[in-house]
Amino acid sequence: MPNLSAMNRRHFLQVTSVAGVSAAAPPLRAQDARDTKARPFTVEGWAERPMRWANLTFVENDPPKVNLQWWFDLYRRAHFDAVVLSAGGAVAYYPTKVPLHHKSRWLGDRDLFGEAVDGCRALGMVVVARVDPHAVHQDFADAHPDYIAVDANGNKRRHFHSPDYWLTCALGPMNFEYMPKIIEEIVGTYRVDGLFANRWPGSGMCYCEHCARLFREATGHAALPRMPKEAGPRPQMDWDINPHDPVWRDYAKWRQERLFALWDLWDGVVRRLNPHARFIPNMGPDMRRVLDMVRFADRAIYLTADRQGRRTSEPVWVIGIAAKEFRAVLGRKPLGAGFAFGPQSQYRWIDSTHGPAEITAWFVDAVANGIRPSIGKTGATLADTRWVPTVEKLFGWHHANETYLRNEAPMARVAMVFSQASHVLDGQRYTDSQLGMYQALLEARIPFEFVHDALLEPERLRPFKLLVLPNITCLSDRQCAQLRDFVRSGGSLLATYQTSLFDEEGRPRKDFGLADLFGAKMTARSAGPMNNSYMRLERGPAGAPLHPLLEGFDGTERIVNTVHRVVAAPTAPLKWMPLTLIPPFPSLPMEELYPRAERTDTPLVFLRDFGRGRVVYFPGDLDRSFWELLIEDHAWLLRNAFHWALNEPPALTVTGPGLVDVTFWRQKNSLTVHLVNLGTAMTMRGYLREFIPLPPQQLRLRLPEGTKAAQVKLLVAGQTVPVRQENGMLAVTVPKIESHEVVAVDL
Repeated sequence: MPNLSAMNRRHFLQVTSVAGVSAAAPPLRAQDARDTKARPFTVEGWAERPMRWANLTFVENDPPKVNLQWWFDLYRRAHFDAVVLSAGGAVAYYPTKVPLHHKSRWLGDRDLFGEAVDGCRALGMVVVARVDPHAVHQDFADAHPDYIAVDANGNKRRHFHSPDYWLTCALGPMNFEYMPKIIEEIVGTYRVDGLFANRWPGSGMCYCEHCARLFREATGHAALPRMPKEAGPRPQMDWDINPHDPVWRDYAKWRQERLFALWDLWDGVVRRLNPHARFIPNMGPDMRRVLDMVRFADRAIYLTADRQGRRTSEPVWVIGIAAKEFRAVLGRKPLGAGFAFGPQSQYRWIDSTHGPAEITAWFVDAVANGIRPSIGKTGATLADTRWVPTVEKLFGWHHANETYLRNEAPMARVAMVFSQASHVLDGQRYTDSQLGMYQALLEARIPFEFVHDALLEPERLRPFKLLVLPNITCLSDRQCAQLRDFVRSGGSLLATYQTSLFDEEGRPRKDFGLADLFGAKMTARSAGPMNNSYMRLERGPAGAPLHPLLEGFDGTERIVNTVHRVVAAPTAPLKWMPLTLIPPFPSLPMEELYPRAERTDTPLVFLRDFGRGRVVYFPGDLDRSFWELLIEDHAWLLRNAFHWALNEPPALTVTGPGLVDVTFWRQKNSLTVHLVNLGTAMTMRGYLREFIPLPPQQLRLRLPEGTKAAQVKLLVAGQTVPVRQENGMLAVTVPKIESHEVVAVDL
C-alpha cells in the first residue's frame, strides 16, 4: 500500500481547493511526514464492503490515559473492518485551528484522533470521523450568543445533562456556517472515508432569532408554533407538538427541508474534499417523526439505525423492527446499528455492561434481521471490560461465516406496511398495533418484511403475496388505489381497526378508503373500551365445514373480544361470517355475569375474495389488543388469518417448541434460515440473564426453482447435516438451539 506522505496530503488539499472548497485549508498535522500503512482512498460504493463496525467515542479526559493499541488489538482479533472515531464538534481530539473549536483540555500536544485514524487504517479498516455539533462551551456562547438554542420563554438553553455546556440551534448558523469549517479541517487533513454526525438535528424546539425569521420567511406565519407543555428537566421534543395544528404541520415541513438542506451542505463539503466520502447522519427511532424516510434513504449510502439497546419494557425483537423499517426504504443498501452495553434508561447508565446473554440476544436478532453489527463505546479508558470476550466470540463467528451473512434479498412472502403518517398522527395507538402484529407474525414463525407506504409500486410489492396493515389509519387515495391493484392482481391483504379512515394528512373520511376491498362501511368511527365483550365462534350447522379461521378453537363457543372496534356493516351479503359480536355485559355483581345477547348478526371479521386475491378485515383493534393483553386466542386468530389470506403452500416451515424469530435470506450462492431463541424468562420484560436451550426444531424448505442443495450446514453448531428431500421439500432437523442457529443451504 502507498505511504500517506505529507506531499500527497498537501497535493490533495491543493487540488480540492481548486475544485471549490475554501482555499484556506487547514495546515497539515505534524505527524503527516511519518510513514504510515494507510489505505488509499476507497472506491465508489465503499460502504458495501464493511460488515462489522466499531464506534469509539472519546471523552474529554481520554487523551493522557487511553491505550489505543489495546483497541487496535481488539479490532484485529474481532475482525472489525470499519470504525467511527470521535474527531470534533463539542470537543476536538486533534490540534484544531478553527477559532473557538474547543480542544480537549487534556490533549496537550497529542493528536489522539490522528493516531487512531492511522492505527485503524493500518488494519485496513474504513475510517469515518464523528462530529457532534449539539453543545458548546461558555466562550463560544459569549462570542456567538445567537447560535444558542432558545426555549419558548426566550431563555438560552443550558445542556440538560451538562450545565457547563450550552445547547446549539441545529437550524441556524451553528450548523450552516460554523460546522462546515470544522468538517473541512477534519476531512481535508485526515482523508477519512466519511463523516458521521451525532445529534445533528438538534435537541428539541428552538425559538432563536434565526428559527423565527427563517420560519416566517418560508411560511408566512408570524410566529413559531408554541410548545404545549414542558416534559420534566428536558423540554418536550418538537416532534411531539400537536400534529393536527396547521401551523405545526407547516413547521414540520419547514424543519424537514432545513435538515435536508443541512445534509446536502455537509455532504457537499465532504465530497468536494474527497469525492468518494459521504456524510452519514445518525438516524434514531424518533427521527421517523421528523424526516421522510424515503428521501433519507435516497441520499444515504449507508445508514446507522441508532438503536443501541432496549429498555426493560421492550422485547428483544425491537431491533428487528428497526431493521425492517429502515430496510423498507434502503433496499439493498447496507444497514448498521450501534450496540451499547449499558442499560438503556432515562438514568443514562452508559458506562456499564450487560451480561453475555443480553449482548448475545441483541446481536443475533439484529444479524438475523439483516443488520451489520457495530459496537459503540463511550470512553476509551475502560473500567468495565466484561463485554470483551462476548464481543470477540460473536464478531469472530460473524467473520468466519461472512459469506452466508452478505444477504442479497429476503425470501419472505409477507410484508407489513409501515406508515410514517400514521406513526405521527395516530401516535401510540399505531405503535401498539404495529408491535402486536409484529409479535403475532413472530409467534406464527412467518418470515416477513416491511414495506413503506410511500413505496407501494408494483415492483416493490412483487416479492410478496400478503400485505398486513396494522391499523394504518392514514392512507392517501393513491395508496388505496395501489393496494386495490395489488389484491386485484393476486395479492392478499389483512387490515385492522381504523385502517384507511383518514387521508395522508390525518383528515377523517366519511367511510373507509378501502371500503370496496373490505366489503364494509363504517357506521361509527370507534366503540369501546368494550368491557367483558366476546367474539362468538360461528361454526355453522353440524357437519358443515369449519372455516380455517376457527381451527384450533375446540372446546369453546367464544373468545375475548378486542378492546375497541369500528362499528362496521357489510356492503353485501357475507359469504363467511365466522365471528360475531357478543356485546358487553356486566361483570359485577357476579350474579349478573351472563350475556344479554347470546348471538347477534354483527360481524367481527370481513372475509372475501377480491379479484385474484383475498382480503381479511378485522374491525376491532385485534393487534393492539394482543399487544396490551397478550391473550393466546388473539395470537392464534391472527395466525389462522395469515395462513388463510396467504392461500399458498409455505416455502418455509419451522416446527417445534419455543418462541423463535425466523428469518429467511438468499445470498449469491446460498440460502440461510436464521432461528433466534427468544423464549427465556425475561422475554417480555427485563434484560436476559441466560438462554434456555430449545429442543429439536424441524425445518422444511422449498428450494428456488432450478436449484439443488449441495450441502446443508449449521453455522453455530459448526457441522453439516444430511440433505433429505421429502415431497419436493428439503427437510432439516436442528437438534438444539441455545442462543441461535443459522441453517445454511449451499446451492
